[in-house]
Amino acid sequence: MGAKKPSRAPKPKEDRHFVTALARGLEVLACFRTGEVTLSNQELAQRCSLPKSTVSRLTMTLTKLGYLIHVPESGRYRLGTACLALGSALLTRLDVRKIARPMMQDLANMSGAAVSLGVRDKMSMIYVENCRSSAALTLTLDVGSRMPLATSAIGRAWLAAVNDEERNAVMQEIREKDPEAWPKIQNGINASMKDYARYGVTCSFGDWHADVNGIARAFDPGNGLPMMAVNVGGPSYNLSPEFLLDEVRPRLIEVVNAIEDAMPH
Repeated sequence: MGAKKPSRAPKPKEDRHFVTALARGLEVLACFRTGEVTLSNQELAQRCSLPKSTVSRLTMTLTKLGYLIHVPESGRYRLGTACLALGSALLTRLDVRKIARPMMQDLANMSGAAVSLGVRDKMSMIYVENCRSSAALTLTLDVGSRMPLATSAIGRAWLAAVNDEERNAVMQEIREKDPEAWPKIQNGINASMKDYARYGVTCSFGDWHADVNGIARAFDPGNGLPMMAVNVGGPSYNLSPEFLLDEVRPRLIEVVNAIEDAMPH
């Protein structure tokens, strides 16, 4: 007889304090991605893994509250101004953006790359600040863009910096979402952990996109804010691994340390 498996933590839906209807409504809002203007109930249902009838009730409620706007001509939905108010309120209160931006811009100019500040949202890192160099050869990602935790340098930096319990929980979720890709993903994460210990940064050289290279470093902003990370990235033909590690890496570490030190405690 095999050993008894350890009991798993209760899922959110098993928690009596967890409001499922609210969670589903927020999941609908989270379906909208950067660059997408409208989504249909069918598309929302597929992304949320919910019945279309349930999604229809949610979109109607969210529309009445101003979080969605119904487009009569197409029958589709777009994010409403209530979402803009929430996002704007959060961004204006993120003092770390004001502190980080001048240093990030200097780093962008020095490297000829895009420099981004990100925070984790589920299985992604979402950019809350972004600076570009004057060079034409930079990425066009902007505030609100999402990067995958497992394959991007900024996501790997977050994984390398958080505690073992939080990291293991996220890695378990990544594995459950894509079991077939997990061995390759796990190898990339394990390698990034070694990079973080050796270089002080995580790397993604063609792992997120074949023609994109990047390095990143995480930090704790304090004041109850979640772990954040700064990424330097761009086209691989403009940013070689050697240049990023030899020239950019020391400056990135200096910038991140300076941001962390400048945060009010």
